[in-house]
Amino acid sequence: MGTLHNPSADGNADPWRICAQLATMHYENFTVGSRLLPRRLRRHFWAVYAYCRTVDDLGDEATGDRSALLDAWEAELEACFEGAPRHPVMQALQSTVHDFHLPKEPFLKLIEANRRDQRLHRYASYKELLEYCEYSANPVGHLVLGLLGASSPQARRLADATCSALQLTNFWQDVARDFAKGRIYIPQDDMRRFGYTEEDLAAGRVTDAFRSLLAFEIRRTRSLFDEGDALLALLPVRFRVEVALFSLGGRTVLDAIEAQGYDVLTHRPVVSSTQKARLVWRALGKYGPWRRLP
Repeated sequence: MGTLHNPSADGNADPWRICAQLATMHYENFTVGSRLLPRRLRRHFWAVYAYCRTVDDLGDEATGDRSALLDAWEAELEACFEGAPRHPVMQALQSTVHDFHLPKEPFLKLIEANRRDQRLHRYASYKELLEYCEYSANPVGHLVLGLLGASSPQARRLADATCSALQLTNFWQDVARDFAKGRIYIPQDDMRRFGYTEEDLAAGRVTDAFRSLLAFEIRRTRSLFDEGDALLALLPVRFRVEVALFSLGGRTVLDAIEAQGYDVLTHRPVVSSTQKARLVWRALGKYGPWRRLP
């Protein structure tokens, strides 16, 4: 079995502080657990994020036997729910799970998504890709809804649309990075339809076919964002701005991809700090507690 690194051994034994550091040290298209949330909720968002971040790092960045490391992380998850976990992230998460009655299944699905990444590097169709999102992204939305106290079936369905859109956005943003890891998330049948090959991708060719292919995928992704927008009306008013920022950040990445002529192979589009600040003001103006949604 793989051995998990324990940050407590580095002299910083406060589980909550470790989760906060993980939530703030990584670049994201949106801010997790920002000051827009009530203070009592922030650390629980950080705990869930730290869990998700660690799973992804084990599946994408860890050296050694990643499958064994994921097995070790699952064992820690079992201890989180039923015993005494040793890893500080799990120690913090145990309190969050208890306080909000979070189920185990979403956490397990995130581990399974990273297990799939170890053995599955191509997706035949858009349907297959969305099925992967059911494990890699949608469980995060269910956990967030659990923290917000808004876990109705309709809310989960709409959150699935938003989370799948965010995952797809990340795929289109990271085509080059993923290919360097041996993975292609663009559906194989779409690549054939538009006449773009793996050889083209390996050579970094940004052809008209590639631009048309990515434009097609972005249109589908925007339709998912549009579908998920209805979630905001189901949320408590005080949480709408924070949740709206996820979609606004994702859409901003799609805008950036389009603005650079769909060339994500030579330049990775990002959301700058200035853009993030503008998005906050935009979200406050459109979804602030003083605004009534249709």
